[in-house]
Amino acid sequence: MSGTERQRRRWFTVALPVWAAAAVYGWVHWYLAGPSSPPTAVAVAGGVLLVAGACAAYVVRVGGTGGFFGVLFLAVGLLLTVTAADQATARAEVATCVVGAVHTTVQASYGEGGPPEKTVYRLELRCPGGYPAELKHDRPLAAVGEEIEVAYDPQRRVSPAPEGGSSPWRAALWALVLLAAGTEIARRCAPGPGVTAGA
Repeated sequence: MSGTERQRRRWFTVALPVWAAAAVYGWVHWYLAGPSSPPTAVAVAGGVLLVAGACAAYVVRVGGTGGFFGVLFLAVGLLLTVTAADQATARAEVATCVVGAVHTTVQASYGEGGPPEKTVYRLELRCPGGYPAELKHDRPLAAVGEEIEVAYDPQRRVSPAPEGGSSPWRAALWALVLLAAGTEIARRCAPGPGVTAGA
């Protein structure tokens, strides 16, 4: 293989996290964007194939210890990309609903060092058209009889959320950090002209 071809493959490897993130974001956005999206099973299978394929290509091209750690950053970064796409596009409609009842459930902590005890609030809602019928959150959002703005997906592919309470920026920022780390590892460890992966 010529040096030019090896260099081209090296740059493909270095850019792989960016291409993979763009493909995953586009796939999730397409699924959540409207009525022309594929069935849920097809969307999930396609997303899994994209993530798994990108991770496999990364390990093969980078190799060695760098490939092991880099693919961890890549995998988590792609999952956070899915989260950011979900939060950015999934809940396109907003309804003004009246809280009919509030129920609380306490999730106990399991053992020393486990997550702390958590209270989940389940609000029964009366919304125009009858949907959403309930909303779950980790803090009290409104009292019985009060109105609340609820963002929801008309296709019911994801659960409703308080309007303005599902920002994609935190997930997107962490995705960028992890994908940048995976890109840097690929830049340092991917084989160049005349070098074999993992050498």
